[in-house]
Amino acid sequence: MPRVNWRGVYPAATTQFRPDESIDFDATARHLEVMLKAGIHGLVLLGSVGENTALDYTEKLDFLARMKDVVRGRVPILSGVAEITTRTACRYAHDCERIGIDGLMVLPAMIYKADSREALSHFKTVARASSLPVMIYNNPPAYFVDVTPAMFTELADEPTIVAIKESSDNPRRITDIVNLCGNRFILFSGVDDLVLESVLLGAQGWISGLVNAFPDENHALWDLATSGRWEEARALYRWYTPLLHLDTNIKLVQYIKLCMAQVGLGSEITRAPRLAIEGAERDEVLAIIRNALATRPQLTALA
Repeated sequence: MPRVNWRGVYPAATTQFRPDESIDFDATARHLEVMLKAGIHGLVLLGSVGENTALDYTEKLDFLARMKDVVRGRVPILSGVAEITTRTACRYAHDCERIGIDGLMVLPAMIYKADSREALSHFKTVARASSLPVMIYNNPPAYFVDVTPAMFTELADEPTIVAIKESSDNPRRITDIVNLCGNRFILFSGVDDLVLESVLLGAQGWISGLVNAFPDENHALWDLATSGRWEEARALYRWYTPLLHLDTNIKLVQYIKLCMAQVGLGSEITRAPRLAIEGAERDEVLAIIRNALATRPQLTALA
């Protein structure tokens, strides 16, 4: 199969909920339109930020079908695959293909912490369950399964595995993967506050969380970095980094949704067991957001 031309900023989009925790499809659609207007290059639905594991199986398929109709082919759509068993993940991959989703971002099986042999078997089996192109999501700090650069050499023979979302919190991995695998995989940065470093090392895409709240700044940073305007990129990155740090916390979903609420792009409602942050923690995050808004750069000067 031909390689997929995935490049640029792909939001790990949030799933919007009503106060009763039912999915707010209209609010989610409005939010996607804002990001599309800002120039995103692709979209990840039902990733970690999209609260994949908080939705049941049929809800996920309904959500994907509805949002596919919203996007109308303007950018490619990936769905996160975060199931408990390999069997269910394969079924989900097949259903994504049936719905017409463009690709998959496959996570390790949830709950059970697989060893390297089991993790490789999971990824290969899910990749073979459909003809869709696959991105492997490596995030050992969150999921306690580490796909090392050497392990990616063992995935290189799977024709549908085309990309890697590298979220190990170690940008050295990008160089190690390239040295071992050449240009076999399209590399995406998956850690917001390491994106500039990742672009310099060869990342061709960015799956971002904070883009949900700051799509214009996100796009500007990406354009500056990928066009080699490093001084301007560094200046914007330094403004943005306190916000980007919010993407690396265990409560990143709550933090990102709070940012969205503060800028008028969505609700901070999450599904339990995630609860709205409160007290001193809330004050600390709000201070970061409000300081960023008070010092927000004029993007017209960067055009």
